[in-house]
Amino acid sequence: MAEVAKRIREWQGPALFSYGFRPFFLSAGLWAVLAMVLWLLFLTGHLDLPGPFDPTSWHAHEFLFGYTGAVIGGFVLTAVPNWTGRLPVTGWPLAGLSGLWLLGRIAVMSPLDWWLILVLDLSMPVALVAVILREVLAGRNWRNLPVAGLIAVFALSNGLFHIEAARGIAASSGLGMRLGLAAVLMLIALIGGRIIPSFTRNWLAARGATALPVPFGRADRLVLAVTALTLLAFFAGPGWPFTAWLFLICGLAHVWRLSRWRGLATGAEPLVWVLHMAYALLALGFLTEGLAGLGLAPEPAARHVLMAGAIGMTTLAVMSRASLGHTRRTLHAGPGLSACYISLALSVFARLAAGFWPDATALLHISATLWIMAYGGFCLLYWPILTRPPLPRG
Repeated sequence: MAEVAKRIREWQGPALFSYGFRPFFLSAGLWAVLAMVLWLLFLTGHLDLPGPFDPTSWHAHEFLFGYTGAVIGGFVLTAVPNWTGRLPVTGWPLAGLSGLWLLGRIAVMSPLDWWLILVLDLSMPVALVAVILREVLAGRNWRNLPVAGLIAVFALSNGLFHIEAARGIAASSGLGMRLGLAAVLMLIALIGGRIIPSFTRNWLAARGATALPVPFGRADRLVLAVTALTLLAFFAGPGWPFTAWLFLICGLAHVWRLSRWRGLATGAEPLVWVLHMAYALLALGFLTEGLAGLGLAPEPAARHVLMAGAIGMTTLAVMSRASLGHTRRTLHAGPGLSACYISLALSVFARLAAGFWPDATALLHISATLWIMAYGGFCLLYWPILTRPPLPRG
């Protein structure tokens, strides 16, 4: 850790490129706002989309592979030095990686040949996988090799999404989309199962609590195995009858897993309870997908619980917490950040309700507005945190 801190101190350029979370978390927040505004303009016909995707496929791609890809990049570039004890990617190499991500966002809205757009868009995730594999292998950190594998699958699914779109397949519901979504949900189940009980335990123990979360164990491995089986069935056969039942079983398994982490005791600190809310949305997403498979819920609404809910809330929670911790700020969410969390939750439930409403236009616009408020608030609150040097020690 001393060498990591030394590498960061030696960087004389903009503070934005002093650590992996800074450019990618800020880019993710800004893109979450801008991409939603663009989606509304595409949806209402006020703006044409010149790229290779239809508007619905672009919307799905940019929130899964664009926004989420940036968060994953910031998270792993910050976490890998802690995992392996090796030096972080900083300075101009980090600026180059974030520049490749931006190039991908521009490319998918450009009238270029589809194969060139694919190469440009995959340049950042492929480079990221190479960096992670190099660090994990060099540090002999075998415990986190599955994380590297899932991110590699995520990059592969992005390429598959482009190929399906070029062949005229509805990429927003194709194999690439399902594989990418499955990879991210598995990452949330895997990493969330480590950090949520750990952060909760630390917070409760600091306040003298004796009843603490149950640590990761054999039962968690069983839940992860059920999750992997469910997501494999989702990728291979989303219309198979038993896939819906697997989703329901998986959702209940995650509800049980969450119940062991003492989330109800964390109401005094939004930075902790938001992690439990995010994991609850993962469980709810699995349950609503199961109901949709049985014809009891609308599929688009169920899919948004997983994407906007589980992924959106988890990533917002991780970005806000990690940014505070790595800039030496107090791990506490004030009223502004709490409002961002609540706004995002209301956005998710408005989108879910829109699936059951005959004329849902108003609810869709309400959901989009709440989403923009949540991430716009994050950008306003975290711009100075992410672009300025960390606070002095002590």
